[in-house]
Amino acid sequence: MSAVAFLRPEFVESFPPVMERGVLYISILYATCGHLCACGCGQEVITPLSPPQWALTYDGQNVSLSPSIGNWGLPCRSHYWIREGAVRWSRRYTAREIADNRVRDHKALQEHISEHARGPIARLYRRLRP
Repeated sequence: MSAVAFLRPEFVESFPPVMERGVLYISILYATCGHLCACGCGQEVITPLSPPQWALTYDGQNVSLSPSIGNWGLPCRSHYWIREGAVRWSRRYTAREIADNRVRDHKALQEHISEHARGPIARLYRRLRP
């Protein structure tokens, strides 16, 4: 299969059993997006929406995701941005850059989880626990 140049947004409750090429599925309920890799390899790509992971912008017609999509775990190792629905290809990262990004992303996610664990609801829960 060939690469796609554009991903059309489709808002869904949950992803379909078989994803369609060229569609970016968006589940607000599950705060997650999914699509088939833009390179055309056919692999599913899932992007959780949360402050340390991906952010979604919808302009009423098209969607942007930030940061870039780095499919380091897929055989294709594709790397691209989704900007107003358009797929903008990025350069290939070296193994060292991929490793550094994974460490940075893991650290950001752990910090986010820790911050929320110290929030007011978590503190209240700890006080109410027997």
